[in-house]
Amino acid sequence: MKDLAQLRREYQNQPLDETLLPESPFPLIQQWLSQAIEAGEIEPTAMCLCTVDAQGQPSGRFMLLKGIENESFIFYTNLQSRKAAHLSYNNKAALVAWWPQLARQLRIEGSVTLLPREKAQAYFLQRPRGSQIAAWASKQSSPTTAKALQDAFAYYEQHFAHEPMECPPYWGGYQLFPHRIEFWQGRPNRFHDRILYLKKGKRWQKIRLAP
Repeated sequence: MKDLAQLRREYQNQPLDETLLPESPFPLIQQWLSQAIEAGEIEPTAMCLCTVDAQGQPSGRFMLLKGIENESFIFYTNLQSRKAAHLSYNNKAALVAWWPQLARQLRIEGSVTLLPREKAQAYFLQRPRGSQIAAWASKQSSPTTAKALQDAFAYYEQHFAHEPMECPPYWGGYQLFPHRIEFWQGRPNRFHDRILYLKKGKRWQKIRLAP
């Protein structure tokens, strides 16, 4: 293996000028997401969801962002998963996106609430059939075997061949309402641009942070 301490990449990107950025962070988020898609990022909507358990232990995993509505970020998951258990105890969470093609990072912190059941059901019925069956078959985060998973998938595949598809009672969605959003743009000499938006009442305050 190469010496990890010697691995470096110099970023040559356009600067972020906070005086030219919108008053709300959301138009810029939409712009960055669109540019990530156009740049050919493999998973442009992938974001690391960070939660904390009852013992204060943080945990992170990548999720797919499935919507931005009413200044909130929407994602879906098994409601009996480890992340769901964390959020039931502590609804404070963070999202982090990394777009290497553009040398950009987006950091989001806020509070999470459950989506209305009917909204989660409507989204579930739009998913590919294989993903729907997998959601029924997987008791996410619980110990299992490969054979048990395969058997469960086969069972629900056969079951829903004769029954209308439904959303599992243990599957749903969350929305994260942010109070802190940071835009990070890679720049030469590790002198990166960091523009922070802080929620102040109904308005956002822009602050440049040292890299």
